[in-house]
Amino acid sequence: MWNQTDVLYESRLVGVSVGGKNVSGLQERVNITMNLTTVINNTQEPRCVFLNFSTNAFSSDGCLTLWKRDQSYITCSCNHLTYFGVLMVTPSNLSSEDTVILKYITLIGCSLSLFGLIISLLLFITNRKLRTDVSTRVHISLAIALILLNVHFLISQQTAALSSTGFCFYIAIALHYSLLASFSWMALEGFHLYILLVRVFNIYISRYLLKLSLVGWGVPAVIVSLVVIIDKDAYGHAPLNPSNPNDTTICYITNNTVKDVTTIGAFGLVFIFNMIMLVVTIRQVLSLRHDKEFGQSNYGRVKGDILVLLGISILLGITWGLVFFSFGSLTTPGLYLFCILNSLQGFFIFLWFVLALRKTRKSPTTTSSETRSTS
Repeated sequence: MWNQTDVLYESRLVGVSVGGKNVSGLQERVNITMNLTTVINNTQEPRCVFLNFSTNAFSSDGCLTLWKRDQSYITCSCNHLTYFGVLMVTPSNLSSEDTVILKYITLIGCSLSLFGLIISLLLFITNRKLRTDVSTRVHISLAIALILLNVHFLISQQTAALSSTGFCFYIAIALHYSLLASFSWMALEGFHLYILLVRVFNIYISRYLLKLSLVGWGVPAVIVSLVVIIDKDAYGHAPLNPSNPNDTTICYITNNTVKDVTTIGAFGLVFIFNMIMLVVTIRQVLSLRHDKEFGQSNYGRVKGDILVLLGISILLGITWGLVFFSFGSLTTPGLYLFCILNSLQGFFIFLWFVLALRKTRKSPTTTSSETRSTS
């Protein structure tokens, strides 16, 4: 969405069409270069946009801005033909130095997470006690979703740099799907937590894990399929930093509306649900740990409970909620926390698995059956 202070450069639009037909979803992007005859001040940046006649507003969907501050021209690289223009916008509060640092933090964090998640998966496969525990099997499903997310995110930038529109399209779909699958399994972690702590008695759900898997893997597949059917052009080359299209591009969602609804909107629902589950968990832990005899909790137990709650927060994806508080003066610190905590989510889950493995080795052999369900 553009601000009222954003103005169209020289009030000029350039129309490109073929026989008056609507041309979109081009495999080879169309590059339109325009000279910048007026000096651009440091408080503004040019942004490639097109006039969307259906909304009577400017949009950058499907277009990339290729420009550097020392250049006297700008290139708009788009996958469709229409009326193009250059909008002068106020740049993000995030400095270029912070952007570079955040990129490296994300790259290192995702790499560590991918390594830790793969080790966690191997530990799960090779340990019978872990394989028979229902909760651990739910955790490993989230781990698999995060493995897919980290793999596709790490290769997305390199794929976009190859300028292969077809391959980038499939990587964008895979990245979107793995992100939605991660959100789904975070929500199912919250649901499973509710079943364990609240609906403890008289519960038996037949084929519990199968039903969770249908939701965890099936719902994201339905959403992605609908997006492809409705708007195939919604996937392709997209700026890594939406507020700065001159920045690095990745293979992801190019349609801002689709991105807002299917990612921010979807996670918003997951975040609200899991926050409720976290509050319920805290209440249950406090009630279970309260020492009625002495009137206060043991320090060691409190410390252990805090670690458990931190682990649960990671599994529920609570730290992803930092995105809702990264605005205004909180933009820079909020994004640093967001990148550090969420890029390392997989590594934190790996530490959780290591602790779980140590616990199973110390405890006697037990088996875990299906979750009970009311009937």
